[in-house]
Order: sequence, then structure tokens, then C-alpha cells
Amino acid sequence: MKKRINVSNRFAVVSLAILLGISSLTMSACSASKKDDDTKSNETTVSAENDTKQNEGENNGDASSKDTSADETSGKVASGDETVAAIDVVDPDMVPVSADKIKNGEYSVKVDSSSSMFKVTDCTLVVEDEQMTATLTMSGTAYTKLYMGTGEQAAGAAESDCILYEENESGAYTFTIPIEALDQGIDCAAYSKNKEMWYDRVLVLRADSLPIDALEESGVTTIESLALEDGTYTVEVTLSGGSGKASVESPATIKAESGKVTATIIFSSPNYDYMIVDGEKYEPVNTEGNSTFEIPVSGFDYNMPVAADTTAMSTPHEIEYTLHFDSSTIQ
Repeated sequence: MKKRINVSNRFAVVSLAILLGISSLTMSACSASKKDDDTKSNETTVSAENDTKQNEGENNGDASSKDTSADETSGKVASGDETVAAIDVVDPDMVPVSADKIKNGEYSVKVDSSSSMFKVTDCTLVVEDEQMTATLTMSGTAYTKLYMGTGEQAAGAAESDCILYEENESGAYTFTIPIEALDQGIDCAAYSKNKEMWYDRVLVLRADSLPIDALEESGVTTIESLALEDGTYTVEVTLSGGSGKASVESPATIKAESGKVTATIIFSSPNYDYMIVDGEKYEPVNTEGNSTFEIPVSGFDYNMPVAADTTAMSTPHEIEYTLHFDSSTIQ
């Protein structure tokens, strides 16, 4: 009986050892499997992080890309979908007007911009000793500096080569820039503080917005020089500007009285509800037919700036034109 008990005890011990061994092996296998899974998971995470960093480097620029001017430039100049459609403001028939052709003084002039996102609400031109500067007042505060050149040039330029904004008494942003000539395209890059990118712009300061007596040799035939007697005459007139679709009747009737001349302007459309001449507003003189206005004539043989408001669009829109009265055709 005693021997049986010993055999039984030995069998129990052996069985217990076997069970413990199997359990240990199972736990080791599970542990190894878990380590493999953790390793694979870590490798996947690192790979994903590397892919993300690589993509961010391609899209936004990383530290190494900022070390080279080429990569820095490509990341700072707006292009493609980042820009709005450019407006062609340079007329191939324009003749540049340099400072030596303008009398010293301070003038308010109009500025055409190639971008609807870069609006100049006011411009003061200063001419002194055959040098010109213009102070541009902006419609908003999106741009903090300008560079006189292209966006590519601006992105590689030193900060000292840029023109920083100044606030006027109304809080509007202004930039004072050098001007080589009026009626000439001026390359200008504008830096957006929100987008942190340079945007290419083209500006044209219009010579036809200067007062008649601002030019040294204006080429304008004055009313006084014509010495017209009081009476009614006709003269050939040409309308320019806008989309080029509008026109006016020519010859136009003009009336001379007490050294002043007024013209009857008849548009090719009935959709104009007022005109602006020298800052004054003129209403139509008719109620039926094509829009007709009686406006003052400041001179002949030059492009006289005017504006006309059209109601043909979804909302009324003021369009800038010029009228050219040819003195040689006066009858």
C-alpha cells in the first residue's frame, strides 16, 4: 500500500511538471507573437510618420528645402489656382510719359491694377526735378510689403529691398513707390500676410487722369486757342475704354458760349443713367432712345477721361472711358 502511494505521488509530480512546461511554452509563444506584432506595428507607425514628413516636405517645405533659394522661391510665389485671373491693363498703343514731361507738383491720378484683389483706392503722384514717386492707398490690409519687380525676384530679395506699408490717418495701408513713367506697365509683387506668399501684379498710372495743365507739352488744343465764336458746331469724337463694344455718335454737336464748350454725347445704348466728368455728375437729357448727355469739353485732340454708369449688367457698374474730340474736324 505504501509503494502505491509513492508511485501515485510521483505520477502526480510528473504530470504537474508536464502541465507547467506546456503552460510555459504557450506563454513564451504568445509573448513572442506579441513582440512580433508590436514590432510590425512600430515599423508601420514609423513608416507612416516618415511618409507624412516626406509629403509635408514636398508640400510645405522642410528645413533642408529652406536652405536653397530655389526651393524657398517656389514655396513663396503664388501660382495656378492660388491666383485670380489677371486683367490686361497695358495698352500696346500707350506712349510712356516720363517725369521730364510733367511739371513739378502733386497730382491725384488713377491706377489700373492687373488684379481685382489688389485695389488702389487713391494715388498721389509727386513730381520733383524729373523724379516721380506715387503713394498708393489700398482698399484693404492684406498686403504688408511690395517689391518693384516680379514675385520670383521678390522671393529671393533681401527685406531691405522691399517697400513696407505705412498707415495713414484713416488707418488705411499705403505704399510709396518709385515711378519711371505713366502709361507704362509696372511690375510689382505684393506679399500677403495671410497666405505668406508673393503675388505678381502689374500697375499702370494713367496719364489721361492728370490735369490738362500738368504736362510740359500736353498736345492739348485748348478752347482759348481755337477762339471759337459763340454758336453751334459739329466735331468728330471717338469713345475708347471699357470692353470696346460701346460707341458714341460722331460727329457730335458742340456748343460754344462765353469761352466754354459743351458737347451732346449720344451713346450706342439706352443703358447709361449718368456720366462723370471732372468729378461732376451729369444726368441724361432724354427719357427715350439711346442715352444722351450734355457735358463740358475741357480740350481737344487728347483723350479726355470720363466715366459712365451702365445698368445693362445685373448691378449698375461705372465704366471708365475717354473721349477724343478732333479739332481739325470742327464745322
